[in-house]
Amino acid sequence: MNFISVQNVFFSYSNPEDAQPVKNAVNGVSLEIKKGEFVALLGHNGCGKSTIAKHLNAMLLPDSGKVYVDGDDTSDAEKTYDIRKKVGLVLQNPDNQLVASIVEEDVAFGPENLGIAPDKIRERVDNALKAVDMYDYRKHAPYKLSGGQKQRIAIAGILAMQPECIVLDEPTAMLDPNGRDEVLSTLLKLNKDKNITVVLITHYMDEAVLADRVVVMDDGKILTHGTPDEVFSQVELLKKHRLDVPQSTELAYRLKGCGVKIDKMPLNTSDCVKLLEEVLN
Repeated sequence: MNFISVQNVFFSYSNPEDAQPVKNAVNGVSLEIKKGEFVALLGHNGCGKSTIAKHLNAMLLPDSGKVYVDGDDTSDAEKTYDIRKKVGLVLQNPDNQLVASIVEEDVAFGPENLGIAPDKIRERVDNALKAVDMYDYRKHAPYKLSGGQKQRIAIAGILAMQPECIVLDEPTAMLDPNGRDEVLSTLLKLNKDKNITVVLITHYMDEAVLADRVVVMDDGKILTHGTPDEVFSQVELLKKHRLDVPQSTELAYRLKGCGVKIDKMPLNTSDCVKLLEEVLN
């Protein structure tokens, strides 16, 4: 069952006083996302992926076309509250989403604004912090935490509102490798254990291979989509549009260019090691 349906959406950031012709940030995008699916959205800066993300919880509304969340039309103002309860948005910089001086108070901010009863808020905050492995830090000051820990607190703040879907706009872009691993393991755990739908916007190809499905955007349109295997086997197409592939895939692609017979492109280090063992033997 499709949880999110994007139907031929066009959107532009237009200024009525600007005489320049308007360029669509999103140019006729159609996309279906199933309940419980983990989707990675890739593309260059300015390709439209962040704009699409903001359409998924009605932060932006299409100029034309439709976006439906669990059957609700995002352009229906009476449904906006319900849609934002179902789809939480995590931004790139966690500092922009942390509002309190104590971790547990920050996580409680969302449920409080939803009018949840205090005893239920306590339960939600504890459960959300445990889900991201940050319960032991509940009395800490957010500004003292690492980047990865801050991002996990931001995710906990969204989780406490109990959304069915989390959309993350490049949540690891400002993090070191350890912080990235922390956030990604948290997302995989939430997706697999709690069946939360995850839409991850990233420019790290090694993150995208963890998804169930990869959607690649370019110039406001969907360039290609499919499983990680299907998408990253199209090395020529991705390179033509100045997009990277995972490092393991890049190595195999170059070996293939040297005449080595390779039937399937590896997506990660372990697959690449197996391939190299076969080639060297």
